[in-house]
Amino acid sequence: MKYEQISDKLFIKNRKKFMAQMKPKSIAVFNSNDVYPVSADSTMPFEQHRDILYLSGADQEETMLLLFPDAIDVKHREVLFVRETNEHIAVWEGAKLTKAQATGVSGIKTIYWLTDFDKVFFDLMTEADTIYFNTNEHYRQAVETQTREDRFIEKCKREFPAHQWAKSNPILQEIRGEKEPEELDLMQRACDITEKGFRRILRFTKPGVWEYELEAEYLHEFIRNRSKGFAYTPIIASGNNANVLHYIENNQECQSGDLILMDVGAEYANYSSDMTRTIPVSGRFTQRQRDVYNAVLRVKNEATRMLVPGTIWAEYHKEVGKIMTAELLKLGLLDRADVQNEKADWPAYKKYFMHGTSHHIGLDTHDYGELKKAMKPNMVFTVEPGIYIPDEGMGIRLEDDVVIQETGEPFNLMRNIPIEAEEIEELMNS
Repeated sequence: MKYEQISDKLFIKNRKKFMAQMKPKSIAVFNSNDVYPVSADSTMPFEQHRDILYLSGADQEETMLLLFPDAIDVKHREVLFVRETNEHIAVWEGAKLTKAQATGVSGIKTIYWLTDFDKVFFDLMTEADTIYFNTNEHYRQAVETQTREDRFIEKCKREFPAHQWAKSNPILQEIRGEKEPEELDLMQRACDITEKGFRRILRFTKPGVWEYELEAEYLHEFIRNRSKGFAYTPIIASGNNANVLHYIENNQECQSGDLILMDVGAEYANYSSDMTRTIPVSGRFTQRQRDVYNAVLRVKNEATRMLVPGTIWAEYHKEVGKIMTAELLKLGLLDRADVQNEKADWPAYKKYFMHGTSHHIGLDTHDYGELKKAMKPNMVFTVEPGIYIPDEGMGIRLEDDVVIQETGEPFNLMRNIPIEAEEIEELMNS
């Protein structure tokens, strides 16, 4: 790992929050992700499952976490199972966690090798009535690959059919949504790295540059600041490419007079940042571009002020739609007839702003977090309105990451990243 080791105090707190909501005499098990093959002997870079990372800090493949608050033997109330290393692995792959190091990372005192799991698990299941399965219930999930969690669940159902089953996900949705101070510090660092990348881009951009060159400049700056790289696949969309919401080819030349929409964020210690900025290739906005840009910025600022404790996510999006409608009317993109004749399930503004405004962000870019209950302090949301006009060859989106506060407006983790049109022009021409 490139990042500095995180204090085990974070993971100790996270486990306490989870175990406080477990049923009596229940066990919860969490698996690391697989190492996924590409072809031949190639594999994708390992990415740890965010749930086991959140609860243990163990950023290593072939790892399992077991939580059993009512275990008769105190040492078995928290157990981490890690892959046993040897000289061959150390030479070819690098050293893995020792038992002492696993304790140092996680704060868990009882560490076993993974080869001991079946024996220990069977013994503990004789004391338990319920097993918590960690299924993926994120509202945007569309996973087709069978995971280690899936295989573990199938095995448990075969071998322990008399036990009751429960779901870890509702607990995780609740507790992962509200960030601890340590998590906010890590997210701030990810945002600060993103800022460095964006400022580098402002100096580099000019007519004739290619989208992939801008992607490379970001990556250079991210990695040199201890990030693994992008928190998600970057969007570097010049001209009309910005009107493809998930444009990721990044293979076109940037033309004089066009805008570049860049939806880019650095990760740090597996925590995400998520920024969008739209800048002029030539270093100056046209008057029309500036008018649309400032309209998007006003919507973003108004939407941000609405992210306070008690706000309901679905109602918030309806209110943002009203603000966007007013701006589109002023720009001449909509008229009163468009609004009067709009469909209830597809308001008129959706012609130019067809996606949502905010989502949870944290260990996942589209993070876990309650969406049907009122927003709470220390939840972190993106704010990302946009206006997309294919007929004019431009799409403009602006996005920051903000922390809901007990009182007052949210705290903007991207407060230092230039966003005003005048500042962007000044930096591009300095």
